[in-house]
Amino acid sequence: MSAPAELTPVSADVDAVVALYPRAQVIAQAWQELGDGVAPFSNGSGRPLARTMKLILDPLVIRPVQNPGLAGGTLTAEAADELRDRIRAARVELAAASAWFLELKAARRRLRITEGNPQEKYFQRCYELARNAGAPSHDADAVAREVVSEIAQASGDSLLAQVRQLLRDGDETPRLVAELADAWASRPTPGTHPVARDAIARALDACTGDGPDADFAALIEADAGTAAASALDGDGAARALGLTRNPAPLLPSLGGTASKRDLPLPFDRSIFERLFAALSGGAAPELAVDARGLVEEEILRSARAWELGEEESRVAMVLGVEASRALEAAEVVDAQHLTAAHRRLAARWRREAYVRRALRLPIEFSGVPASVVADVRDVRRGYLRRLWVRLHGRELRDQAIAADDLWDLLDGVLRSVVMDQRQRLKVAMGRGAVGAIGSEAA
Repeated sequence: MSAPAELTPVSADVDAVVALYPRAQVIAQAWQELGDGVAPFSNGSGRPLARTMKLILDPLVIRPVQNPGLAGGTLTAEAADELRDRIRAARVELAAASAWFLELKAARRRLRITEGNPQEKYFQRCYELARNAGAPSHDADAVAREVVSEIAQASGDSLLAQVRQLLRDGDETPRLVAELADAWASRPTPGTHPVARDAIARALDACTGDGPDADFAALIEADAGTAAASALDGDGAARALGLTRNPAPLLPSLGGTASKRDLPLPFDRSIFERLFAALSGGAAPELAVDARGLVEEEILRSARAWELGEEESRVAMVLGVEASRALEAAEVVDAQHLTAAHRRLAARWRREAYVRRALRLPIEFSGVPASVVADVRDVRRGYLRRLWVRLHGRELRDQAIAADDLWDLLDGVLRSVVMDQRQRLKVAMGRGAVGAIGSEAA
């Protein structure tokens, strides 16, 4: 039997034909080398999903516009090697982005968001998270919830979009402006009778499980939160608590725009900014409220004591103001009123190594970024801002505060402060901006 003829005979007189490789095949082979870490971005055969190609690989990894030699349907051997190298080099970021996609999908389920395709909405944001923060860590739930909420509020048919449209309606805004002015003109004058510190101390002891629940209820019954708000209209009192930049709270505007990166202090926010901060993840499904009702309720709430609508929220603010004294560097709690809540908050705060270094050492020797040092040294005001935001959000979602919830609320706000500062410190260390901070003896 004669030997089969060669399909491409080699001739010394003819230049060798340049070998070409199908681009899709090169990508598929390089992708399969990445393994199970990119499974959320892969189809059943282990190849990248069509949306993975469209939203991540082409625009963010391969970048064919800047690298036209990698854009064709077939590639030279040199271009194929470069393409493989680009995908392999992105292994860590692609795996981290895949993990973030799972976190964002879980947050989407918890927030009961069903609109839109999660791949279209989240793929590129996941890769951005992977580039900026690495793989998900201990605060992944909070980060994922914030990202999903931000994306959801941008939806054209979200409740916030309806609120924005209402506040831009030329026929509606004059009426709402008049309602806002009337509400503030008729603000109830808080009582001037002082709140007994002994009663506050008993409630702070009780909330940690060391006493009866009746103390919190007694403060609510006595309108202690409303009474304490009388001090906020004094020169600089609300500013000292970190709730406004003004000497006293001012009449807010209606507003119509907001940015999570640049929200004013709580008492300086417009009506829209207050709603944006609390509901950017979408209104809870059990709240049968429309945009008009939401705005009108917020107008009335803004004119109440502490700019909160419920007395239990105001009492919680009063308790937070007292308990957060334990976070200040100087001892400001007298022994007679030192409570279990003071001791527990102080212990949680001061067991953080970065906190002790920031408080003890000059900035240049602490190993802590200057912005974090500033927040550590001003933690009480940051704590009270977060407490107000959390209470305001609970009111919008009709989540009443019971005595059993109080310690989880006060302690949870401090945990949130610490987690945020840890993350900022971690990012700075990853960039080589600061040295490592080891654990220390207390």
